[in-house]
Amino acid sequence: MVRKEIEKITKRISDRSQESRSLYLERLQFNKSQGPKRSGLSCGNLAHACAASPDELKADYPTESRVNLGIVTAYNDMLSAHQPFETYPAQIRDIAAQSGAMAQVAGGVPAMCDGVTQGQDGMDLSLFSRDVIAMSTGIALSHNVFDAVLCLGVCDKIVPGLFIGALSFGHLPVLFVPAGPMPSGLPNKEKARIRQEFAAGKIDRKTLFEAESASYHSAGTCTFYGTANTNQMLMEVMGVHVPGAAFIPPESGLRQEVTKAATLQAIKLARSEDTLPFGEQINENSIVNAIVGLLASGGSTNLTIHLIAMAKAAGLQITWDDFSDLSAHVPLISRVYPNGQADVNQFHAAGGMAYFIKTLLDEGYLHEDVSTVMGQGLGHYTQEPFRGEDTLIWRPGAQASVNQDILKSAGEPFQKTGGLKLLSGNIGRAVIKFSAVDETHRVVEAPAIVFESQDAFLTAFEAGELHRDFIAVLRFQGPKANGMPELHKLTPALGLLQDLGYKVALVTDGRMSGASGKIPAAIHVSPEAQDQGVIAKITDGDVIRLDANKGDLELKVSPDELATRDVAQNLTNQQVFGSGREMFAGMRERVSNAEDGATTMS
Repeated sequence: MVRKEIEKITKRISDRSQESRSLYLERLQFNKSQGPKRSGLSCGNLAHACAASPDELKADYPTESRVNLGIVTAYNDMLSAHQPFETYPAQIRDIAAQSGAMAQVAGGVPAMCDGVTQGQDGMDLSLFSRDVIAMSTGIALSHNVFDAVLCLGVCDKIVPGLFIGALSFGHLPVLFVPAGPMPSGLPNKEKARIRQEFAAGKIDRKTLFEAESASYHSAGTCTFYGTANTNQMLMEVMGVHVPGAAFIPPESGLRQEVTKAATLQAIKLARSEDTLPFGEQINENSIVNAIVGLLASGGSTNLTIHLIAMAKAAGLQITWDDFSDLSAHVPLISRVYPNGQADVNQFHAAGGMAYFIKTLLDEGYLHEDVSTVMGQGLGHYTQEPFRGEDTLIWRPGAQASVNQDILKSAGEPFQKTGGLKLLSGNIGRAVIKFSAVDETHRVVEAPAIVFESQDAFLTAFEAGELHRDFIAVLRFQGPKANGMPELHKLTPALGLLQDLGYKVALVTDGRMSGASGKIPAAIHVSPEAQDQGVIAKITDGDVIRLDANKGDLELKVSPDELATRDVAQNLTNQQVFGSGREMFAGMRERVSNAEDGATTMS
């Protein structure tokens, strides 16, 4: 049974969402009553839809005698996590045909790599790509000839975008199909050390590139616990993977078997009249489970934005207060880089998702009473897949952690509260991931140094102007200003200054994401500077107090003084062109603030 504190917050979400959820479910039922019914399409519609299909399938296409799976894929061969998807459609089609069904690639969605665009102009498109992916998913499924959906995606904005888009077709069963992480490479601690040495000028670019290439070296998801792997954890905790799918390597024979199982399950759900469709499956219980999983694993701060937008697409309203209140009760039970030194392969070996879910269920932190793609109850996800002689079988996962340095029981956690926290004060509201921040660095009170670009910060660093205690204020990085880029370009320099003994922190209306590490960083500051938030009134020398323990973000300036100050102008506003940024001007004008999900959709 779920703990009363969890139940109380769940009920609060349910009560708050009553009107919007009812409206969503009404629309779902209407769509369900209208289709998909291929027999209702004209002969011309149908002929176009199956023109390229094998002749033996064309005769059955109008009759609906065969289930038709719609595949929405984020495949490209530049993005390592998605390169394995190249062969999935053919595999899925073959499995479907052997089962008397069929499958078609409904459409592709863009899949950009934040690792490639970090610190570059293209990063300004990253957050908006989520909404583009959601709309692309809607376009892919708009042909209305599918009985179930398989979403092929893994990384940052891609899974949230697929999720939001699929909810617009929530009257269908939907399964998410991952590809798995790459093998472990250069240890994350060593990678971080080499990056700091480069920032300090101790090594050359060739040495840095060799280290980066040893970290990111093959097909599969990057192995640190960033947004991509947080996404996979969430899909498992929300019951939209087949159990155990998240962290099986791409080249494993077991990976092919799990993909086959997902295909067969999608066919089974499409054929059953008792199937609960995706939009009904995702409810307040499953959304709370997602937040609990995020907090218990020390996951990506990006999900404090994405989950709000994902929930909103299902008519559910969650807030940062929900995250913060849950964090006060949910224990941190995993240590995966940057929250520890292990990678996701080691987490998987230590017990992985099956044990992670089991211990949280056992201690009452997760709702067991949820609908999943495997049936009723989250208990399905305490099992692991194994290859039998003729078929895939599931059996109970680990009953205890194999490595207590990586994964602990919810009864004996690393810390009694979650890895994320809400900060609030006269600057506004912000999020901090403090699970990777040493306790000695969780409170910083120091003068502000204000910047309006990452490059300006790095110029000051390279000139030796930042060897002192300070809080860097990097503003005009919010969604309305420039699309809210991630700011990891700052991490090596800030980490080096902290190692030298200086008290440093970051306050920004931009993002840091799942790789947020040892530097205390108040991110997603709302209201943002472009919305005339207080962050736009901070000047060099103002004292700021960031207290991650108490949840305070305070500018030590009197209200009377603040009232006399002008709001700073966005000096970088003229730079929102190049790398396609000019095409997103309308999205920057329309986007909501970070606390409302930074979404361009109503």
